[in-house]
Amino acid sequence: MKILVADKISPKGVAYLRQQPGFEVVEAYGSSPAKILELVKDVHAIAVRSETKIGADVFAAAPLLKVVGRAGVGVDNVDVDAATEHGVIVMNTPLGNTVATAELTFTHILCGARPVPQAAASMKAGQWDRKSFSGIELFRKTLGVVGLGRIGTEVAKRAQAFGMRVLAYDPYLSPTRAKAMQVEAVTLDELLAQADYITVHMPLTDQTKYMIDEAALAKCKKGVRLFNCARGGIIKEAALIAGLKSGQVAAAGLDVYEDEPLAVDSELRKLPGVTLTPHLGASTAEAQDAVGIEIAEQIADVLNGGVISNAVNMPSLDAATLKVIGPYLELGGKLGTLVQQLATSRVERLRITYWGKIVELDANPVTRAIQRGFLKRISGDSLNFINAPTIMQRLGMEVETIKSNSDADYTDLVLVEAVQADGVTLSAAGTLLGKANSPRLVALNGREVEASPSGALLIYENHDEPGIIGMVGTLLGREKANIAAMSLSRNNAGGTALCILNLDSRPSDAALKELTGHRAIKQAVVVNL
Repeated sequence: MKILVADKISPKGVAYLRQQPGFEVVEAYGSSPAKILELVKDVHAIAVRSETKIGADVFAAAPLLKVVGRAGVGVDNVDVDAATEHGVIVMNTPLGNTVATAELTFTHILCGARPVPQAAASMKAGQWDRKSFSGIELFRKTLGVVGLGRIGTEVAKRAQAFGMRVLAYDPYLSPTRAKAMQVEAVTLDELLAQADYITVHMPLTDQTKYMIDEAALAKCKKGVRLFNCARGGIIKEAALIAGLKSGQVAAAGLDVYEDEPLAVDSELRKLPGVTLTPHLGASTAEAQDAVGIEIAEQIADVLNGGVISNAVNMPSLDAATLKVIGPYLELGGKLGTLVQQLATSRVERLRITYWGKIVELDANPVTRAIQRGFLKRISGDSLNFINAPTIMQRLGMEVETIKSNSDADYTDLVLVEAVQADGVTLSAAGTLLGKANSPRLVALNGREVEASPSGALLIYENHDEPGIIGMVGTLLGREKANIAAMSLSRNNAGGTALCILNLDSRPSDAALKELTGHRAIKQAVVVNL
């Protein structure tokens, strides 16, 4: 079997692949997209870092391809949806760069306190200027960590070793874990108001993009210091530049940018209080050796028919089991994502109940699919079927699974219940319909419905009275949001009605605000599946 190593990974990883019986390794670093398309025609595996793009055209041109391995965390350069459509496993190495990125982050924090890069440049220019490079100490200062995942946790540990007070904002951080970490769990506004230094360690999502913008900076102490070694776009660069110029921000350290590479004429390059590095988070010898060897071992396991690990688009399953349980994985993922988007406060526990034929199967992969679906919009690039339970445990969320032998209205049924910290329980139940085993939503918060869990869903609850459906239809019509399907349920005439609309496109926030402001609408939300 042929393996294409498209980007330069650790020589130890390449050597490991060459040592495997029956493997042919082709190293083609720096190949053009056209050359890649030519090379993949007969390859069974591709190993990349971040340089080579593996898009839909590559998968279409590679009929023998079984696995793409990314030596690193993010898979932004791999079209995962296209890989899934072509039955190709996509794997990453989520643990190898944790320490490297945490240490780089803390290096930036130190440089934000003591202007070492600027002083070093001055010395190399032949100067001896002690007055211009006075700094401050980290001791007894307050560090705000936005996102207490793997890397944020390691940064917090290092800050504590320097005698810093550590505040942590993470919507899914439990009080128990915060206490164990000896950090103070706070709201984002509290963190912004109290922190002398702020470092971000969140994935880039719709919710986290521009999390630190003009409004956020206005809530900070004057002279705050900001750091981002996570993902470009969490800190709004225009707001940061304005803050540096006004003095609201005293210093900043960046390893990632909204657009990479950073533009030559970017104002960030010209501001004296900014330390910039060219996306070096994982660029240590140890991290590169670790991820190179790890991805080589994972690729070899897949090609040899062994365990599938760290897959971002499937669980650790052999092909025969996957064929049977695959439809349940899709259903579980949809239900997990749905209840997460319905939640209005921190979820403390997931309760998953199975009925029917699935009770006789190993439901663990389905449970993992539900967990991954729940975490999909709130966790980082390293999330997969393997580490979803660990991430949930780290966030302080319990998971209870029940295999029921009682009668159900369906041959197969999966119920996912999310128990919030305020005691409210949200639930969604689904089944598989037809020869195609298509996922179907059949109950929502205890109310019978019948809807396809796909695309944009507008879910609203209203007082049962005439004219509501017409009002909603008119509103969506103005939005050019076409209704693909509708499911309506009510408890009794004149009581409360629940409606689920499958939409071709998401309505605007303004339209949703108008809808929720209507006197008959009790609540409304748009979820994306």
